[in-house]
Amino acid sequence: MESSRSRSVFVDIGLRELNGFRVRKRPFFADSELICREISGVAVEHDGNRTPPLAVSFCKTSRNSQLFAVSDEDGHVSLFNSSKKFASSATHQENTENARFRDWIAHYNAVFDISWIKGDSCLLTASGDQTIKVWDVEENKCTGVLIGHTGTVKSMCSHPTNSDLLVSGSRDGCFALWDLRCKSSSHKEEFCINSTGMVKGAHLSPLSKRIRRRKAASSSITSVLYLKDEITIATAGAPDSALKFWDTRKLKAPFAQASPQSDPTNTKEKRSHGIVSLSQDSSGTFLTASCKDNRIYLYNTLRLDKGPVQSFSGCRIDSFFVRTMISPDGEYVLSGSSDGNAYIWQVNKPQVDPIILKGHDFEVTAVDWSPSEIGKVATASDDFTVRLWNIENNRCTNTNATASVSRVKRRVTAFSNTEAKERLEMNRETESPQKHSSLSSDDDYNNNDQSTPIIRTPESQKKKTSSSSSLSSLSSSEEDIICERTPETTFNSPSSVLNPPSSVKRRTIRDYFLVTP
Repeated sequence: MESSRSRSVFVDIGLRELNGFRVRKRPFFADSELICREISGVAVEHDGNRTPPLAVSFCKTSRNSQLFAVSDEDGHVSLFNSSKKFASSATHQENTENARFRDWIAHYNAVFDISWIKGDSCLLTASGDQTIKVWDVEENKCTGVLIGHTGTVKSMCSHPTNSDLLVSGSRDGCFALWDLRCKSSSHKEEFCINSTGMVKGAHLSPLSKRIRRRKAASSSITSVLYLKDEITIATAGAPDSALKFWDTRKLKAPFAQASPQSDPTNTKEKRSHGIVSLSQDSSGTFLTASCKDNRIYLYNTLRLDKGPVQSFSGCRIDSFFVRTMISPDGEYVLSGSSDGNAYIWQVNKPQVDPIILKGHDFEVTAVDWSPSEIGKVATASDDFTVRLWNIENNRCTNTNATASVSRVKRRVTAFSNTEAKERLEMNRETESPQKHSSLSSDDDYNNNDQSTPIIRTPESQKKKTSSSSSLSSLSSSEEDIICERTPETTFNSPSSVLNPPSSVKRRTIRDYFLVTP
């Protein structure tokens, strides 16, 4: 028993690979709990006048991960540096003077949404003046104005790979597509850009009464998303809890629809609650929709017909200003709340009570995750402040757990039976004192690696020999059949260029959505 306990970790892994034993994957949060700590807070004010923030957004690139932008109700946009040292005794106004390095009036109306594009060199601002502006942050000037909406622009989202393309949603009930390269006219060095496509009445209220000319009254679009497949747009509206998915190549009608209800068109089944905001993780697999029924629904974009896979509760969503964001890795869901707190849920533990971020005095509206600094979030509130938080994992570890975590992860190749036995015997001999003394004199072990045996990937001579012998035993006709089945033959044939196999065809959200006849 003592000899088995003293075996090295490499011997154990080799035995597991030899016997076909799979190591059980440890849950990341098996023995841990989340601890949220407030880093600092800044006040949103200009010339001594405080104003409520409406949107907050971290920079997208890693080199600018410490910077974030804040827009407010007065039309200002402010840039802050979160890497500044904040004194524990400093006030929010003092922190603003320390961290804010740029501030300007972007619109003469409220700015409801902001988005970084082009490697954080440009900033998009969506405003209540029915326009979207493109700002060159380095030169601090407006380079384009997107015109075409007839209502407040509430939400926008840029293309996942082409930052010249974006989609926007407005209170006029329309969502529009834009291409920043299509500039129609210029006025005072500001290029006016018209939309390349617009869908009117995308979300009509099912309970709205018919008005003149038998047209239904359109309702506000509250949130839009450009999905990661690069051709699908998700929209949400105020009248109901339905998500609609549109193909940018054919915008006549949505090709898919998802809702917490089994039948979103059946208004008698359940009262319809408007969707406030949408968000997606960096892979595009999960999508969250915060609803006015005080719940946040999680959808799998590859199984939209199944409805939400999970839901989270605990926050209060009384207005269409409270937003929700899923973390870039898809592990957490962060949401504001009308009760003055922010909430964080673990996606893999929806039944566990959320972590509550306490500190704000009024409704928490905008929230955002830092895409590069893991665990760093920002929350904006009607108390005229934006606060930064750090989320940490407090693991309950012991000596054995610490030792297992600190071991170097190394890929071990499964050997044949005879080869594995020989190498296992070599590993046992390596752990003897005589072997250690001989290794210490070698120049290749001058560092602290004397006790670590070297395991190299075995040569593939036997594999080549066995494959060649098996082919030689086959007849010429059988060899031709095998060659025709190889992937190289399939991909290199001229017919595969025009008709590629299904495995290499590009899949979109539409391919995964099953349309019932």
